[in-house]
Parts: sequence; C-alpha cells; structure tokens
Amino acid sequence: MAFLSDLLVNLWNWIAVQLDQFLPSWATALVMLFAAAVVIVVFLLLTVMFLTLLERKVVARIADRIGPNRVGPFGLLQPIADTLKLIIKENTEPAKADHPVFRLAPAVVATAALMPYAVIPFGRGMVGSDVNIGVLYVISISSLTVIAVLMAGWGGGNKYGVLGGMRAVAQMFSFEVPLALSIGSVALLTGSLSLVAITEAQRKLWLIVAQPIAFLVYLLCGAAEANRAPFDIPEAESELVAGYHVEYSGVRFAFFYMAEYINMFTTSAMATILFLGGWQGPFVERVPILSIAYFLAKVYGLVFLMIWVRATFPRLRIDQLLDLSWKVLLPLALMNLLVTAVVDKVAAQVRLSSTLTIGVFWGSNLVLVGVVALVLYLSYRRKRARGLNPHYQIHWH
Repeated sequence: MAFLSDLLVNLWNWIAVQLDQFLPSWATALVMLFAAAVVIVVFLLLTVMFLTLLERKVVARIADRIGPNRVGPFGLLQPIADTLKLIIKENTEPAKADHPVFRLAPAVVATAALMPYAVIPFGRGMVGSDVNIGVLYVISISSLTVIAVLMAGWGGGNKYGVLGGMRAVAQMFSFEVPLALSIGSVALLTGSLSLVAITEAQRKLWLIVAQPIAFLVYLLCGAAEANRAPFDIPEAESELVAGYHVEYSGVRFAFFYMAEYINMFTTSAMATILFLGGWQGPFVERVPILSIAYFLAKVYGLVFLMIWVRATFPRLRIDQLLDLSWKVLLPLALMNLLVTAVVDKVAAQVRLSSTLTIGVFWGSNLVLVGVVALVLYLSYRRKRARGLNPHYQIHWH
C-alpha cells in the first residue's frame, strides 16, 4: 500500500536502482536526468496540444459558437491535425532577414519556456532540483523570452516585426518590476525563495488568504509577460499583422506558438505554488500521489481563468497597458510589500495570533485598494475637467 500511495516517486527510484546494477553511478544519474527531461518535455507538448483545444472550445462557447468539431469525435483530434499542418509547412526566410538571428530566435524562445520546469515541483517529492533560489531562477530564465522576441522581430527584417519586438520589450520590462515585488511579499512571509519550501509553508493556510493583492498583481503581470489577451500588444493583428513573428512559418512559428502556451502554464503553476498551496490538499500525507492531482487541478483552473479573461475583455492600447503597470500595479505592489514587512514584523514582536494577523493583512489590503482607487478616480476627474487630450481630438475639415 505504501508503494501504491506514492507510485510515481517509488517507480522512479526503482528504475534508478535497477540501472545501478549494471551501470556506474554517474551513468545512472545521467540516464535518469535525460529521462526526466524527456518526460517533462513530452508532458508539456501534450499540455500545449490540450490547451489549444481547450481555449478554442471555451472561447467558442463564450462567443456562442461551436468551435472545432470536424477532426475526430467532438473535434478532439484537432490539435494533432494542427501539429501535422505546422510540421509539413515550408520554412521560409525573407531575403533581407538577418539569417543567423532569424534562425536562432525560435530555439531561444523554446529553451526559455522549458527551463523553469527544472525547479517547479509537480507534486510531493516530484521536483527536478530543489534549489534555495528557485523563485529567482524562474524569474531570470523567463526574462530570456524578451531577448528571443526582440531577436525574432529584428531578424525578420520587417518593420512590423521590429515594432512588435520593441513593444514586447517595453511591456515585459514594465510588468517584470511589479511581478517581482508581488513575489517579494511571499518571500517575506515564508522566509525562503525555494519553491518547495514555499509550498510546505502553506500546509495549514494558503497565502492567497493573507496576500490577495499580491496574487492579483502577480496574475495580471504573469498574463502580460506571457502576452496573453488583453495584454497581447506585441502581436496585435489589427496594427502589426502578426507582430514579432510575422515572418515565421512552419515549425519555427510552432516554437513561438508552443512557448506562449507553455508560458501561460508556467504562470499558472507559479501562481499555484506561491499563493494556492502548490500540491497541498486533503489526504496528501497519506496518499502522496494525490499531490499531483491537486497541483494540476489548481493550475488548470487558473489557465481556464486566463482563457475566460481573453474571451471577455478587449485588447488594451499600448499607453493603457503601460499606465496600468507603472501607475497602478507598481505602486500597489510596492505599498503591499511595505505593509507586509511592517505587519509581519509587528505581529512577531507582539505575538499576534494567526487569525488576527490575517485580519490585519486583509484590512491593510482593503485600505491599499481604496487608496489606489481614489487616486485613479481623482486622476480621471482631473482629465475630464481639462477636456480631452489634444492628441486624441478629432479635427473636422
């Protein structure tokens, strides 16, 4: 029964023991490392295929349409048809492209999307490497996407691609700061940057209860970092044709397409670990294999939320997007970090109960939301009093 309760971990250890019988230890470690990488990549590829179908079905349902229903029963084989189509399509290169940069960009964006999973725990005992700076590792590796997007926009030799790449750089830099500050609140409360330690610290209470503002800021910034609607400014088809990957086709385009969905899954996975207890749930101590189900259920719930938002809200303008980051999310995340530090220190000094500490956190969060809402309202009233900005006035001839 103990073997079945933790089936995957025990099976993995059993395979390693069998390999040790006829391989040296370094060879066994190398084979197991390669096998783990293959398992993660295959899982993510299958996840991307499932998410493409899920998004098209959900968006169709919200828009009162049918969605894909021709390939296979209920359209379930549509992702396979899409994959085959992208594989057999020709890879074209513009004559004026910067060819080395153009060819390297898809590999960089795919690598940046896959590398964070070396430290993300999928369940109890199921993590590639439990490093004590796991959060910093994920943030730093995810930032490589900016370089890949800029390489793709510049390498294609297309002015719309360059504009899309520059927009992506401005957007990702803008939202990286409040995202890091929102994670700082979690690090203060848990005292660690290890993703496993953060998950273990939420055994009794999820951090979303004490940090609702940090959760909201992280989710919005994560969606913007993944270029998800309504923050998909770098590839606004009404303005930039297809943005930074306008000149890509075939498998190279598939790499960008795959990376976007993997980044959405990564954002949801990190939000689950930081604020929703990760793989924590009922009976995990007795049946550890349940931790995988809890983790994936939470992640897919957040993915569904991001798809729902995409189908509900219109795309923001670039100025609205940057205003949201610098004028709303950044001050909110910074004030929340300062309040969290003060409340955590005071609660430790006066030995407040956990219930009272949570109440203080909630009260401070409500005050912060009220202050930001008041500032935004006064700013809106001031703009209305001055009249429409001359830049947006309509001149009749």
